[in-house]
Amino acid sequence: MSTAYVMAEPEGDALDASLQNILDQKSLKWIFVGGKGGVGKTTTSCSLAIQLAKHRESVLLISTDPAHNLSDAFSQKFSKEATPVNGFTNLSAMEIDPNAAMQDMVEGASEESGMGSMMQDLAFSIPGVDEAMGFAEVMKHVKSMEFSVIVFDTAPTGHTLRFLSFPTVLSKALTKLSSIGGRFGPMLNQVSSMMGAGVDANNMFEKLESMKAVVEEVNSQFKNPELTTFVPVMISEFLSLYETERLIQELTSYEIDVHAICVNQLLYPDADTNCKHCRVRWQQQQKYLKEAYELYGEDFHIVKMPLLSEEVRGTDSLKKFSEMLITPYKP
Repeated sequence: MSTAYVMAEPEGDALDASLQNILDQKSLKWIFVGGKGGVGKTTTSCSLAIQLAKHRESVLLISTDPAHNLSDAFSQKFSKEATPVNGFTNLSAMEIDPNAAMQDMVEGASEESGMGSMMQDLAFSIPGVDEAMGFAEVMKHVKSMEFSVIVFDTAPTGHTLRFLSFPTVLSKALTKLSSIGGRFGPMLNQVSSMMGAGVDANNMFEKLESMKAVVEEVNSQFKNPELTTFVPVMISEFLSLYETERLIQELTSYEIDVHAICVNQLLYPDADTNCKHCRVRWQQQQKYLKEAYELYGEDFHIVKMPLLSEEVRGTDSLKKFSEMLITPYKP
């Protein structure tokens, strides 16, 4: 006996099940795509970047996940420099390598201060160095802003929340350091000259002040819904729904805009299928999809993406998949 598989739908008035609203919002400069590990963040961020490239002058896709997947998704090697994506004239991608970036920073500081080995030991022992290097890349782009929009393929939720809280934490730390600089700058100059380290405290604190200004600019841009939004990606399972709820609450506490959710890997079984596993999985997915609609149906654009029988890999495959972010999938 065949079962009629009717997909859960929101009750009452609901926003469009599409990310068209993000394409239409031309003021957006920063778009973050994130969620639990293994839910399809990279595929979604690549697809969104492809759609944005149709509407914007230039798009940059950055991976801040230490386990990079952009190269695998596009079947093209990317590095820490922005590289044009094959088949596009206005889409570039890059993968931040925190270790290489930290090494460059340490070597630059060593040449200036002569404190190489100490700087190296200190730098590589700092917790959250991945997030720090990702944030340093953001700061570079705030200064230059040569791309009209930047899409972030982020690390799993915990890393991403640390990354997004970084501007606030860093701003507070730099304010404290600046106040210390005013009081102890002359003394540090004397101590460093006695030790022969050749550290110019005044120069160092001037750099901190200029860095603080950029950090505060990043902070204000991230909190501006006209400039920044976050797109959580989830699958229709308990753990993913729970983590998405936690992520949205955290983003709200950071004052970061979030108004669209992408639900990936949804089953659309044939009505005449005899697959018991498909039926059980479908029922489970419907249960959590209904819960997602109850939680977010009125205020969020909830985009439903299908579980395909083939891998979404390579530019052509990503282009086809990206269409479903804008035009709802119909089996």
